[in-house]
Amino acid sequence: MGAKPDILFLAGPTASGKSALSLHAARALDGEVINADSMQVYDGLGVITARPQAEDMEGVPHHLFGVIDPSERCSVGQWARLALAAIKDVTGRGRRAILVGGTGLYFKALVEGLAPTPDIPQSVIAEVNALYDTGGIEALRAAAEQLDPVASARIESGDRQRLMRVIAVAKVAGRPLSDLQAETRPLVAPERTLGVVIAPDREALYARIEARFDQMVSQGALEEARAFAERGLAADLPAMKAVGLPPLMAHVLGRLELDEAIDLAKRDTRRYAKRQFTWFSNQHSDWARVSSLDPVTARAELDRILLTPFFGAA
Repeated sequence: MGAKPDILFLAGPTASGKSALSLHAARALDGEVINADSMQVYDGLGVITARPQAEDMEGVPHHLFGVIDPSERCSVGQWARLALAAIKDVTGRGRRAILVGGTGLYFKALVEGLAPTPDIPQSVIAEVNALYDTGGIEALRAAAEQLDPVASARIESGDRQRLMRVIAVAKVAGRPLSDLQAETRPLVAPERTLGVVIAPDREALYARIEARFDQMVSQGALEEARAFAERGLAADLPAMKAVGLPPLMAHVLGRLELDEAIDLAKRDTRRYAKRQFTWFSNQHSDWARVSSLDPVTARAELDRILLTPFFGAA
């Protein structure tokens, strides 16, 4: 065998036990944990996003958790730059980097690279918004298919944001987004990495989601929602779309009863988990799988996966 990997990707849907399993991996591999979740990167959402707290980290260094103010927008590109710097720091000190999270696009960026897309000027954004205002999703679809049929074919019919991006990039770059994407290269060498997905039984996960959200409410989720509401942040900011936050904010603002807000938050979390299942099934079907929600069994499953790549003969 060649050199052993020094980067572990640990992905999975919300509430699947990623944080606890990442701690186990860090201890087993002499590693440090790096956040790969698009909401846990924001400050002020520790409870609602189930971000590891200091008492949960058990002395294991954690990176990129709560490092962005919710008034800012953390793009995939910005996260990738931060993650690459953290990986360099961790592995440069002779330790393994354990990237853990549920944001498939973050893992995809490292595995496949990022297209060298241009910054989109406000004038083009206004132009594309006007196209949608006058012609709706059908006009966006028609324009996107004309400018970039390859990328358009990969976009679901009602995905307005992705259609708008295809149009805007083509207008600014003078080339289709799909051409730019075809020129990308992995941001980390494949031989340095091992990918693992936690893929438990769905119904069991949904039951855990419901129980966990009740626990979040008792641990301060409403206080976090109230603090966000008091800041008056723009509704289109990424942090404002954290799963569970909008209905809880609606409650603290007097627009929903608490029971209704909690039910909506649980529903939204189940739907999010379903989308995560689909993403990891489609995008990373070749990654190893951990199937159990039981912590002891999950750790044993992960140990078997790690044994040969990380501890086998070099």
